[in-house]
Amino acid sequence: MTLTGRARLAAALAAALFTPVLASCGSNPDRAQGQSRLGDSDGGISLFGIGGKKDKRVAVDQIGVNSFLWRASLDTLAFMPLLSADPNGGTIITDWYANPEEPKERFKATVYILDTRLRADGLKVSINKQQLTANGWTDATPNQDVAIQIENKILVRARELRLSTMAN
Repeated sequence: MTLTGRARLAAALAAALFTPVLASCGSNPDRAQGQSRLGDSDGGISLFGIGGKKDKRVAVDQIGVNSFLWRASLDTLAFMPLLSADPNGGTIITDWYANPEEPKERFKATVYILDTRLRADGLKVSINKQQLTANGWTDATPNQDVAIQIENKILVRARELRLSTMAN
């Protein structure tokens, strides 16, 4: 078998294995605009095994970080395109986002969830900023208050989520 044949075989095998996984990533028509995707449990293959509807308490125990901080982070940064999300490691990375009112600057956020408990020191937000110059996008120093404001919004949202589950 030639190298090209091996590459074709590997691509076909990967397509056969990942097609069912990707098919389960469809949108949920019942979800409101901006609502977190974390709560979707419509059966199929889940991130942690074969799907089906599960008890919320089980889902909380399956990720490696505090689930309220995780969901609150995704909800708070929903306006930015998501580049990477690792629920076991507790890292969320957004892609570059440019405010339409300020198209010559863009921002990228990284959220680190550091604890399994809902604590203020269990969260760290890092912001990167770039400005458009004649030479293209160049790194700039972001206002440190922006990271703190995002952390505070995430913490407030996490508390709201926790209180709403306690009320149910």
